[in-house]
Amino acid sequence: MGDKRILIVDDEEILRDVLSDLLESEAYQADAVSTGADALDRMRERQYAVVLLDLMLPDIDGLEVLDEMRKLEQPPTAIMLTAYASLDKAVSATKLGAFNFIAKPFKNEELLLAVKNALEHRELLEENRRLKSTLQERYGFQNIVGKGAAMRQVFDLVAQVAPRRSTVLVEGESGTGKELVARAIHAASGRASSPFVAINCGNIPPDLLESELFGHVKGAFTGATVTKKGLFEAADGGTVFLDEVGTLSMEIQARLLRVIQEREFRRLGSLENIKVDVRIIAATNTDLAGCVSRGTFRDDLYYRLNVIVVKLPPLRDRTEDIPLLAEHFIRKFSGENHRDGLTVAPEALKVLMDYHWPGNVRELENVMERAVVLAPGDVIDAALFPRNLLQPPPPAPVAPGGGAFASGPDGSPEDLLARPLKERVGEYEKAVILAALEKTGGNQKKAAGLLDVNPTTLSEKLKRLGIRDSK
Repeated sequence: MGDKRILIVDDEEILRDVLSDLLESEAYQADAVSTGADALDRMRERQYAVVLLDLMLPDIDGLEVLDEMRKLEQPPTAIMLTAYASLDKAVSATKLGAFNFIAKPFKNEELLLAVKNALEHRELLEENRRLKSTLQERYGFQNIVGKGAAMRQVFDLVAQVAPRRSTVLVEGESGTGKELVARAIHAASGRASSPFVAINCGNIPPDLLESELFGHVKGAFTGATVTKKGLFEAADGGTVFLDEVGTLSMEIQARLLRVIQEREFRRLGSLENIKVDVRIIAATNTDLAGCVSRGTFRDDLYYRLNVIVVKLPPLRDRTEDIPLLAEHFIRKFSGENHRDGLTVAPEALKVLMDYHWPGNVRELENVMERAVVLAPGDVIDAALFPRNLLQPPPPAPVAPGGGAFASGPDGSPEDLLARPLKERVGEYEKAVILAALEKTGGNQKKAAGLLDVNPTTLSEKLKRLGIRDSK
């Protein structure tokens, strides 16, 4: 254990003895040597937390020792000692990684305080290292399961952009793992030990979202009894993940654009600019370019977010990954539920492979958790799956008025090109929403659940498509 072991390097025998007695009286373990060569040999043999290093040594200069120390796997924290204190020496030692610089003669209290601070500094660095390692283990690429070509492209792109500070836009349907990718980018970046702050823009009412993102000062609005930090301020030095960024109001889009461009913002009700260093990762399950063309999303913000785009394929387009994902979730939920040795029956695996997975990976995760919990033995069979997995896939959607989207009335694909794509897609989207509202008796909340979108998102779609609000 080197957590409290200290190495004293000084050519004065009396000082070595005095320092050894002083440190051991404070419950530190102290070793002492008289030359730089002996110091380097000791540090290669055993781990020290702190080294008290004299600048003037009989064989090699203390700065040379400090420079060689940096090559060790876990170098000790250095406190430089010298009877020839100078600014130049202090600057040189600091550049080589010295934590502190103390001139002789010094008071015992001064030296003990320096050692205490050095140990606390070392402990903080070690805690940050452990935290970063934990984040990478929990949210690293190894937790994004996939072996197909589509996911390999995602892995390669994420690994390439993670160390940079560029804004990233993650595109994909609901349930494809957009937040998991965002966390993996953060965990593999230089910001891993700083906050990762995630917010679902579609889940917070627009009148509250501005305060959540940017904070407010006391008295900014009714009920603002205290000054509050926003999420951007809380994430300073780290990453802000904006999920469902396409639902932002035009006003908040303008404020977000300012944060990206100027790296500053104002709390609601304040005139003071606050500088912030954050990386923005945005995600959307909608076509932002289409939103720009419809005038619901700012084109200047779109181009700011659209620097690096990571496209996540839906699960139906990466069926080769389903066995891997199923096995991954079995391991995960077996551990949480204290069950070992579970496997998937071949016919059950075929059901998983044949299903169309409208809820994507999130839906598969829920299915496997249910199966792990309910399995009476060691084999998961198809009887444990929800009934909808055992039904054939739904027929191709039909447009209002009976025209199939798969082809024209005469069965030829040319009829599909008779009208613009946007018009066709709008008709399909409207037909699906109307079907969901009809099935739920006009209840927007239930319809949103059926469509696997947020109620706020559905409400905005109703307005955009000219569908009268339901209850």
